[in-house]
Amino acid sequence: MKKDVISSVDSRTRLAGHNRLELLVFGLGDDQLFGINVFKVREVIRCPKLTDVPKATSAVRGIADVRGHTITIIDLSDAIGSERMTPAAVAESFVIITEYNRAVQGFLVNSVDRIVNLSWKEVMPPPTGTNTSNFLTAVARVDGSLVEIIDVEQIFAKVVGVKEDISSDVLQDVQGLAAVGSIALVVDDSLVARNQVRNTLRQMGLDCVMANNGKEAFDLLRRWADSSPEQLNRLALIVSDIEMPIMDGYALTTQIRRDARLKGLYVILHSSLSGGFNESMIKRVGADQFIAKFHPDDLARVIAEALKNRPMHLAESV
Repeated sequence: MKKDVISSVDSRTRLAGHNRLELLVFGLGDDQLFGINVFKVREVIRCPKLTDVPKATSAVRGIADVRGHTITIIDLSDAIGSERMTPAAVAESFVIITEYNRAVQGFLVNSVDRIVNLSWKEVMPPPTGTNTSNFLTAVARVDGSLVEIIDVEQIFAKVVGVKEDISSDVLQDVQGLAAVGSIALVVDDSLVARNQVRNTLRQMGLDCVMANNGKEAFDLLRRWADSSPEQLNRLALIVSDIEMPIMDGYALTTQIRRDARLKGLYVILHSSLSGGFNESMIKRVGADQFIAKFHPDDLARVIAEALKNRPMHLAESV
């Protein structure tokens, strides 16, 4: 692997808010290329010494000490249903240290190629008819080759497991706040993530409308504003991912705030891209809240706050 790829991860210019991303391109042992957003990458290292974890799933190859922190190392090839990496391959492999869903973990990969700078408009959803269990959220064409962007939410649900239901004590506090007939718009390119958010909202009494990316959501909102204002008035809030093909969550929020008919909508950005950077970005693009994925209790509390405090000014602006 090129040394400049490893050393450049920390210094890449952050492009969020401009509907752009930088993709770390890597391989899993064959000719197919895969990608991960550089924002989520802390560093890339040679595979360190691994310690076995008793009774772990096959995708968990062990734990490792990385700069004084114990990190779970996930065999990414195994996790997406391909062949498990052989011990000889592991010895020559690399680990992409990432921060997802409020945790730090390492993804074991065969090779790391380079970093590419793309517009989210160049990143497309998987082809229609693609199996929903294929662990892809998007594809991008880079120098004539297709790069597959992996659905990390789906990997975590499979390998690590995610709590799905609101705790009983929290549920008592957040139920009954949604007006009868009100709905929420859930925007996420990950099927698993959409279902997780929908499950939380339904426990709170909110019906959901789903969109796969920011453009799909924005087009839907404009159609409602044009021809179904009663539907728009039912909309209590929007819960949107940040990373999405075609139009990301920052760009979606910006477009909503620019449209006089939509600018009063309550927008929650809900992303596995955690950290203070996103806290500052919500102010720049005009989102009402940011919350890191995925914890149903925390999401329920943020939604409850929105339902309590949402100004009733949509009817005036539609």
